[in-house]
Amino acid sequence: MNMFAKIKEHEQVVFCNDDLTGLKAIIAIHSTKLGPALGGCRMFPYSSEEEALEDVLRLSKGMTYKCAASDVDFGGGKAVIIGDPNKDKTPELFRAFGQFVESLNGRFYTGTDMGTTPEDFIHALKETNCIVGVDEVYGGSGDSSIPTAQGVLNGIQATNKTLTGSDDLSGKSYAIQGLGKVGYKVAERLLEEGADLYVTDINQQVIDKLLLKAKSLGALIKVLSSNEIYQANAEIFIPCAMGGIINDLTIPELTVKAIVGSANNQLLELHHGQVLKEKGILYAPDYIVNAGGLIQVADELYTPNKERVLQKTKAIYNSLLHIYDYAFAKGLTTVEAANQFCEKRIEARVRRNSFFSHMKRPKWAVRT
Repeated sequence: MNMFAKIKEHEQVVFCNDDLTGLKAIIAIHSTKLGPALGGCRMFPYSSEEEALEDVLRLSKGMTYKCAASDVDFGGGKAVIIGDPNKDKTPELFRAFGQFVESLNGRFYTGTDMGTTPEDFIHALKETNCIVGVDEVYGGSGDSSIPTAQGVLNGIQATNKTLTGSDDLSGKSYAIQGLGKVGYKVAERLLEEGADLYVTDINQQVIDKLLLKAKSLGALIKVLSSNEIYQANAEIFIPCAMGGIINDLTIPELTVKAIVGSANNQLLELHHGQVLKEKGILYAPDYIVNAGGLIQVADELYTPNKERVLQKTKAIYNSLLHIYDYAFAKGLTTVEAANQFCEKRIEARVRRNSFFSHMKRPKWAVRT
């Protein structure tokens, strides 16, 4: 592998190894043009170091665009820990990870992602101040899935507005893939608004819980298998699980009018945005829609404020409408339109950011 060719779009890639704890991690900083890199840390049993590197490079680049789109003074970064989150976690492992984060001297801030929890980073917080998204009892901002879910709902409203002229959530059908912390909250809200749902998840307990919720509301809900969800007779598909699910195999099965979800990197390849456009399916770029959690953890570094976060999250509605309008006017895919929007913002603001000079570390973020 030509390593420098592989990472040529990135500023810095750090391989972290600690024999005593078994830590094997990679931190990728894509860009600090708008400020310190910000991005979560996921833990996954990757089959190889190459697979882990590919994932962290892709995710960190996405964070640069997400930060630009969200209008926060941060750049893009990401971290991955190679290991089974159900077997390999220890407090010592996360403290070792925290030491590596600290060695970057404020260039990278991180927190929970797939396979990790806020509790894991309480241990990392003992070694570095550069941790976000911890529980409120530790001075953090708490559950970031709340603004993330709200952002998805705002995105659905903007998409309904574009498709029908009304942003009303009710009276429509939605297919939700994944009922995790974000997907479940989105499903609950849609049921409360009077929508019909098709859902799928590998966890039968959350499905049963949602079925009880639907029954209490007199709402219609149908449970599908993981393969059947792509064929659901719904108006909008809401992916809230793994990425790469919009691909050559799944696109032919889709009958929806639009895709709006929280999963990262939903398109397996960039050209799938064009395939969706040709099929007449409106695609909401994921890093625009799922930015609520990012907005919260970025805001946390200026002291947590829930009302301010929700106010900022509302901007996702207008941002997505702007992306749609720009794409239609220029004949672009929505992904191309979103990327151009973010690249122009980065170029315009790269010399305006004073984060490094005025940033004060939160009072709660002190070593114990």
